[in-house]
Amino acid sequence: MVAPAHQIGALPWRRSGGRVEVLLVTSRETRRWVIPKGWPMTGLSDPEAAATEAWEEAGVKGLIGPVPIGGFTYDKRMKDGSDRACRVKVYPLEVTVHRDEWPEAEQRDRRWMSLKEASEAVQEGELSRLLLGFDPA
Repeated sequence: MVAPAHQIGALPWRRSGGRVEVLLVTSRETRRWVIPKGWPMTGLSDPEAAATEAWEEAGVKGLIGPVPIGGFTYDKRMKDGSDRACRVKVYPLEVTVHRDEWPEAEQRDRRWMSLKEASEAVQEGELSRLLLGFDPA
């Protein structure tokens, strides 16, 4: 059995009306709700790469946490049509900048959701549990 590939992800969050909200984006291919995520980037730490993915996929910038808050495994559809198991380390990103134009704006939708809404919108059980348990304190 092949070990899962390593990926990094950002969980963009903010406080709104006294509650925590998170920003989810749609995947390009299947249009399912996900967090911004991708492959590690040469020259960047994992948290820096996660922050870069948040900008490219969701149009947000902010304060990235240096330590992952958890992770989840999912099957990524590769260009050749095969599936590859990926393990995503998730870093919290407190959003301070939210742009109307961003690199992948034409390819993705995004939506702020409560933790409960987000946990019900994602398809990965581990990510759903991570969202339900998220507490930025």
